[in-house]
This record gives sequence, C-alpha cells and structure tokens, in this order.
Amino acid sequence: MFIKDHQALIVRHAGETLRIEPWGIDSLRIRSTRYPQFTEHDWALTEQPARTEAEIHIGETSAEIICGRIRAAVNPQGVIAFYKDGKCFLRKYFRNYEGTLGNESRCLKYINRDYRPYIGGDYRIVQKFDSDPQEKIFGMGQYQQANTDLKGCILDLEQRNSQVSVPFFISSKGYGFLWNNPAVGRASFGTNITEFTAEAVKQLDEWITAADTPKQILFNYTAATGRAPHFPEDLMGLWQCKLRYRTQQEVLDTARACAEHGVKINAIVIDYFHWTCQGDWKFDPQYWPDPKAMADELHAMGIKVCVSVWPSVDKKSENFNEMLERGLLIQTERGGYQTYDYQGDCTEIDATNPETRQYLYEKVKKNYLDLGIDMIWLDNAEPDYVKYDFDQYRYYIGTALSCSNIWPQYFSRAIYDNMIADGRKDPVNLLRSCWAGSQKYGNVIWSGDVPSTFESFRDQLQCGINMGLAGIPWWTTDIGGFMTDDVNDPVFRQLLIRWFEFAAFTAVLRMHGDRGPYDIPPLDDRDFGGGYLHTGQPNELWSYGEENFRIMKKYLDIRLSMHDYIASLYEEASREGSPLLRAMFYEFPEDAECWEIYDQFMFGSRYLVAPVLYQDTFEREVYLPAGRWQDFHTGKILEGGRRIMVPSPLDVIPVFIKA
Repeated sequence: MFIKDHQALIVRHAGETLRIEPWGIDSLRIRSTRYPQFTEHDWALTEQPARTEAEIHIGETSAEIICGRIRAAVNPQGVIAFYKDGKCFLRKYFRNYEGTLGNESRCLKYINRDYRPYIGGDYRIVQKFDSDPQEKIFGMGQYQQANTDLKGCILDLEQRNSQVSVPFFISSKGYGFLWNNPAVGRASFGTNITEFTAEAVKQLDEWITAADTPKQILFNYTAATGRAPHFPEDLMGLWQCKLRYRTQQEVLDTARACAEHGVKINAIVIDYFHWTCQGDWKFDPQYWPDPKAMADELHAMGIKVCVSVWPSVDKKSENFNEMLERGLLIQTERGGYQTYDYQGDCTEIDATNPETRQYLYEKVKKNYLDLGIDMIWLDNAEPDYVKYDFDQYRYYIGTALSCSNIWPQYFSRAIYDNMIADGRKDPVNLLRSCWAGSQKYGNVIWSGDVPSTFESFRDQLQCGINMGLAGIPWWTTDIGGFMTDDVNDPVFRQLLIRWFEFAAFTAVLRMHGDRGPYDIPPLDDRDFGGGYLHTGQPNELWSYGEENFRIMKKYLDIRLSMHDYIASLYEEASREGSPLLRAMFYEFPEDAECWEIYDQFMFGSRYLVAPVLYQDTFEREVYLPAGRWQDFHTGKILEGGRRIMVPSPLDVIPVFIKA
C-alpha cells in the first residue's frame, strides 16, 4: 500500500513500514521498521536539512518520490531503485516470486531487507543491493589495510584501536550513501552484491545523495551531518609528544629545549599515567606538584597543553563506587564489572549517558581545565575493551550490539559540548575514534597505535584518504608509527624521516610514539611497577642525530611557511566539508587516471604530494594531471597529463604546485 504523508512516501507491506522523504538537496532518507513506530533517533543526521520539496507520484503497482536530481521508484514489496537524472545508479537486491521491479522475479526467495528477530526485541537486519563490478567505493572510515578502493572489501562495522567505522561512502557512479545505524555489523562491497548488516536494531536507516563530483557529494553529506568548526590558527604547527613525559619537570625541560634548538611547537601533550589512579582524572601531586605553574610557563612560551584522559575507572579509584551506584559505568551482561584490564581492574564509563558526560566533565574541568590545561586527549575512545565481545556490554541507550559505534562520539561530546557551554572558544580535542558526524565536535582523529613499518606507513595514506572521503577532515598519525623497539635502527630512522615529510602535508603535525629500547630507569618504586610503564626513548626532533634533525627542521619550517594556506584549508573544511588530505580524483574527477592512483594525494587544491612509501627508495613515479605544475623544490615548470620520474633523496618528498 502506497501513502503520501506530506513530503514523505510511505509503503506498507507484510508488516513492514517503509518511509522515504527528502533530506537535503538531491538527497533522500529511507527508514523501514516492523515496529508500530519509528524511533526518535536521527543518529548522524543532526543538521536541519535545507528545505526541499518532493514530488510524489503513486500508481497502482508502483510509486516514486523525486527530490531534485534524485528519484526513488518503489514497487509494492518496498524494493527501491534510485535514479540520478533519469539513470538508475543503485537498486535494492530482490530475488523472489512476488512482484517485480523491472524483471527480477526469481525463485531464490531473497527479499531486499531481511529481518531476523531476537527473542524479546530487536532484529538483525541485512540489506542487500545489486552491485556494479565496475564501481569504485571510497570512504567508510579507517581500516588498516592496503585497499584504498573498497570494492571487493569486507569491513567490520566495529570500533577498535586503529580501526574507525564511519559508515559513509562515495561512489564513482556519482552518489554518496550513509548507513545511518550505529549498530555493530558488517559492510561487504562484493562484485555480485553490496550488503550491509546491523546486528541488533529496531529499524533500518539510510541516507543517499546524488551529485556530479565527490566534492559536491561531500558538501551534501556534511550539510546533513555537520561540518568541522573553526580550527585555531595557533595549533597548525608542531604538536610535541612522546610515550609518557613522566613529570612536570620533564615537560618543562622539553619545552625549554625546543626553544634552545629553534624548534617552534604549538602544543605539548602529556600522555597516560600522569594520574593517581585510572578514573581519578587528576595529576599525581608527587610528579606534578604545580600543574598551573607549568601551564602558565608553557603559555608564556606560546605553547598549549594537552592532557590524556582515559574512559577507564579502576575499582581502586576514588570515583568508582559513586559512579557504580549512580549507573554511570558500562554494564556487563555476564560476569563481573571488568571491561578493561591494562594496569588495573577497570570498568569504563558509559559515555552515552548524559549524566556520565556531565560527571566526567566536572572532574576534567576541576582537575585540568581550571588549572590552565587547554586540550583533552581522549584516548582508548572505542572504548578499548579487554575483548571486543560486543554482546557482553550494555549502555544507557541500548545494548552495545545496537549502538556501540557511536560511543566515541558521545565520549568526545562529554568534553566538547560542555566546553562550548562554558564559553570556551574553538575547543579542539585529540581522539582515537569517531563515527559519522563526529567532525562537528572539534575532534582531531589520529590513526591509533600503528606499527613503525613501511607497510603500516603505506596503510596510513589509504586511511587518510578514506577518512577524508567519509567526512572527517581533521585526521593525523603518530609520526614514525607508534611502536618501535629500537630508535637506533637505521631502517626506523629512515621511516621516521619519510613519515615526517608526509605529515608536514596533513591536517596536524604530531610527534608521538612508544620508542624502545626500554632501558631508562624508573623514577622510584612508585613509578608504576618499577618502570614497567616505561617512559620510552626521547622523541624530540634532535633526538635522532644531526642530519635527521636538519631534515625534520626543514619540513617543520616549510609547514610553518604554509600557515596561511593551511588556515584556508581548515576554513574550507568548515564551510564546505572538504578534507585537507584529498584523493587525486577529489580535485580532478574528470581525469580517469586520478581514479586509479592512491599513492599520492592533494593537500588542498594546490599542492600535489607524492610521499616516498618504500624503504631505500630514492626516486619515484609521479602522475601530474593536465595543466602546468611547478616543482616545489626546484621551481621548474612542467606540463602535466603525464607520468614522470622524480629524484627523491632522503631529504626530498616530491611536491608539485598547481600553476
């Protein structure tokens, strides 16, 4: 049965209600449920869409809804085909006896939305689409793999350390698609079928838009889900960090040494276990006797201060019993309270509970922000479970299976929303995970605890491209990777240089890492198990020898010289949703070559960057799109529309400026 409900098309069939309505320019939202009513959740679709009028036409055996350039045609079984300018670009998969949309009546008994009920409640929903084998798929967040084009990939829709699920993709066929369900699940981009699964939900929720270019698709998507706020200009340089500055004195000594070496830093980051106990969220006074004085001195040097906050609460924490009693912690379905076990018997906060978010912020404000700390590093933000058994955990807003992917967004909002409410200007926080729409909450996302290898380095370029195409413009990495055993290894030092050169042309330039060997003696017996929680080797630019320091300092200076240009890219992200690190086809969508090249990128619209991604490689091939290009290092003008070989000694990353 077809029904017109104001601007929405309703289809009712065999106990299912399907609702299709305009949701922004050339965009539609599609929901379906077997419950009497839809839930109130808009999930990622937080922005009031631009007012758009829909045309709805209802016939005896079909109906259609038209919103600008996009049209959805529906048959009585609720099978939908999507058209742009009259041409079908996506269709729900349906292979059953009853009815047709085109000519696909089959005996396979595959329906287009498969509801599998759980006893007493939610459904496991599988949504299938017909697949075009020639289609290219990009976005979906951050997955540690070699594939940039996601066609043929299977992606778990789960948040894990270094894996970030942001279920929005851009197709080479000129559309963008949001799986607007924070449930744990899976996306499969097969050559025969495209399939999305949500493990436990009450309804299916999707959003789709059509446009000619990836830039316009991302503009439409971020109009519906939000855009990044203003980024402070005094954070566009170097952020200095290492595995555990253990004391207030070490932080101040590092900042003073940076000044002595002529290394301008915008921020210094204080990592984990500066606290008394997980869940206390305050400095240990033995090692940090006067944090306010420390912050004041750093501010006088033009340096902002960022402090790590974890969501874990040890049972020994002064806050544990109160939070447990008030229901502010994640619940377990079986067994005890423990959800995390690194250096303690911990449960993690339930960030989906607004009371929890307020409680956490009050602690953070009192013990950090009121002392002059500028930014919060929300680490372990997946949250990082002792084991990713999502059927074991339950939140304020539902089971982990039904909504766990949005948890990091709520975690970030515990700080961002309250900072805004307190009148703090342009808050920026560092976060290890996010979800669709997280870009609007002042999050710098970094790629997590990745290995210090060239293979991992190559993966990070892919991650950055796809995070940008999933609507997350503020993305970065640990320069050199997070984990290395020996800072004196020549291979690691070469990797560090190549990574630093790359990072100079990304949204945030941040030195960080767990650097072995771990032979630095503990401060004292209280240094967390006799030094088990090591500090790591020095990680300042001059720590790696004079020649390496020269190269990194060269690229830091290049970064600082690009300040006005970088500021313009951040403003473009706020205005239009464009990422800073861009796939080649984002700027050159008419160039077929650019849809095949993933080992180089555009930094904004002007700079073509070709990082050296392999060990002992001192020249590389670069593709220049049609037009005139200037070699960044030599000033030579070159004609594009061709591939060239570019010398790449250790102190050179090939960069070309669009003339």
